[in-house]
Amino acid sequence: MRRRPAGVRDVRRLLAAVTALTALLTGGCGVPADDAPRDLGRPRPASGSNPPVAGFGAAIERLYLVRDGRLVRVIRRVPRAPAPDQMLTDLLAGPTHAEQQDGLSSALSTMRITGMVITQRRATVAVGERPAEGSRTDEILAYGQIVCTLTSQGAEVGTVSFTREGRPLGVPRGDTSLSPDPLTIADYATLLDS
Repeated sequence: MRRRPAGVRDVRRLLAAVTALTALLTGGCGVPADDAPRDLGRPRPASGSNPPVAGFGAAIERLYLVRDGRLVRVIRRVPRAPAPDQMLTDLLAGPTHAEQQDGLSSALSTMRITGMVITQRRATVAVGERPAEGSRTDEILAYGQIVCTLTSQGAEVGTVSFTREGRPLGVPRGDTSLSPDPLTIADYATLLDS
């Protein structure tokens, strides 16, 4: 009978021990296995037959609203992870009644968004002309709300740029400088409520 070298026997013993430990840890951890692959970024739907209570959802939506001249991140529970266009729609709708009671508002009340296109993680937001009456002086906060909201989910949008009538639009950053370049949340860091 031919004996294997000691190093090979040790490696085989180690592999057997690792395999047994892996089976023990994964088999007995109490986490049920899925029937099919799923995106780990999105929660698995609940298996019960009761619908979720209103106001509570399986996913979160991060929006940026305004309080005392600062950008404030608001977390809303939603049924499923929102797409960027849904986030923009929800942001333009403004704060809920409860958020208003908490002193939150929006600087977007007079801004007209005419469209959005996402290409290679860059959202290009088309902005219409502002109405002459009732215009606001807090444009920095308005653009900051859009940039911070769209980039807050991370996966689909990394930067945001703006256009008007198909041409790049220079918008104010947190330091009040105008930029036609793609923007991120870092451009509004000085305005974020800590």
